[in-house]
Amino acid sequence: GGDYRGDPSSALLEVLDPEQNGTFVDHFIEIPYDLSRAVFIATANTAETIPAPLLDRMELIEVTSYTENEKLYIAKEHLLAKQMEKNGINESKLQISDQALEVVIRSYTREAGVRGLERKLGEICRKVARKVYGDKNRKVRVTCQNLERYLGKARYSYDRKNEEDEIGIVRGLAWTSVGGVTLEIEVNIMPGTGQFQLTGQLGDVMKESAQAGISYIRSISDSYHIPKEFFKENDIHIHIPEGAVPKDGPSAGITLTTTLASLVTGKAVSPDYAMTGEVSLRGGVLPIGGLPEKLMAAQRAGITKVLIPFDNADDLEDVASEVKDKLKITPVKKVNEVLKLLLG
Repeated sequence: GGDYRGDPSSALLEVLDPEQNGTFVDHFIEIPYDLSRAVFIATANTAETIPAPLLDRMELIEVTSYTENEKLYIAKEHLLAKQMEKNGINESKLQISDQALEVVIRSYTREAGVRGLERKLGEICRKVARKVYGDKNRKVRVTCQNLERYLGKARYSYDRKNEEDEIGIVRGLAWTSVGGVTLEIEVNIMPGTGQFQLTGQLGDVMKESAQAGISYIRSISDSYHIPKEFFKENDIHIHIPEGAVPKDGPSAGITLTTTLASLVTGKAVSPDYAMTGEVSLRGGVLPIGGLPEKLMAAQRAGITKVLIPFDNADDLEDVASEVKDKLKITPVKKVNEVLKLLLG
């Protein structure tokens, strides 16, 4: 047996010493081994933390998140059986309802893959194994009603869309290492001296998007009959809730701009809408990444209408039909298209 160390042109093999009960010893022999045809594959939850020089030498393959239906199928067909065998549970001893599995997926895990889901199923299996130990006739059925006995209180809850229209509140879409999420962006205004404040642990890129959005709104203020003194006599405060969670990226630009427009015009935006897209200073809606995950988040939150950049329309081929069928998706090229649609 052995492991690869150091020079990629050769492998150093550890020598197994039978005189020491089969343990590895610190003797090595150099054996040349051709690695020219070897392909090294590395995985990561996000490419943002990979050093740029290393990433530049890699071919990046992006794999989209699993949908909830896909996770349910994987859990039923593979993960549950694997954990039952690992914990010594006969298939006739444990049954988990589909509804309970859906709750585990939605309320006890938050991830793009299924690692956490498998750990939760393993936790259930270990507790069931303890119950059926010594009682050959006992069978356990896990349902939504008794799930807390095995996993405790639910850890996560997904934001649902608002029930009523509100001025200065618009929901955006974002992508994270654990999948897509929705961001409810709030804007408030108060008498002041024209200052602009951003809170919610926003990164530099998101702050710049907000600056571009307010510059665009100021440039079209005449079209919406906004007094020129408005931005000099009032302070504007933008906040994205969950202030303890860092947020960054340009894709919230269209949401920030629409929220500002809603506030200064006094017109509410329907909570049925969510949007994503970068905004240029001249009002263009630029393409973004992570569209499949963002649309999953919108569908999960009860959103029915989504606005996306026109240049991302081809990316809809990568979105699961079960997600697309529940959403009315509108590609847009310009910010004024969004404002006319939502504000009139």
